Amino acid sequence: MASATLLVRSVARRSMMVGQCIHNMQGAAPSVGAVRFSSYYTPAHEYAKVEGKVATVGITDFAQAALGDIVFVDLPDVGDDFEKGDSFGSVESVKAASDVYCPIGGTIVEVNESLHDDPGSVNLSPEEDAWFIKLEVDDDSELDDLMSAEDYKDHCEKEAH
Repeated sequence: MASATLLVRSVARRSMMVGQCIHNMQGAAPSVGAVRFSSYYTPAHEYAKVEGKVATVGITDFAQAALGDIVFVDLPDVGDDFEKGDSFGSVESVKAASDVYCPIGGTIVEVNESLHDDPGSVNLSPEEDAWFIKLEVDDDSELDDLMSAEDYKDHCEKEAH
């Protein structure tokens, strides 16, 4: 796993233009009362788009570009429980394989089954159509530890140089 992460970071540094890597990101939206509507990012290039108590999770455009042509996505089952930081699946590309980690804890309520038949769609629309899982968030205070879109943009710029 460590070698795959290093490979992804190495490829990203050499081949990515930050502007292209983050073109799909949207700025964080404000909370409405106790309900959040926002996008959050991890240093390992996973995202969580939160609407109410449900988070849509996948890998970022930066990650898919670094991995290259994605040929396989392994996803969990609906009903599985994960804690923040747990590996919930994996992605294989022509360049590398990488685990995908849960940015927040919760219970899987939906899996993007279309990725089994069309894993390459992750390369086309990683932060929209090719999301991996939807989970019911256990503790939304865990979102406070994640990066905003602006912080993630800065993170990508640092990794690219």
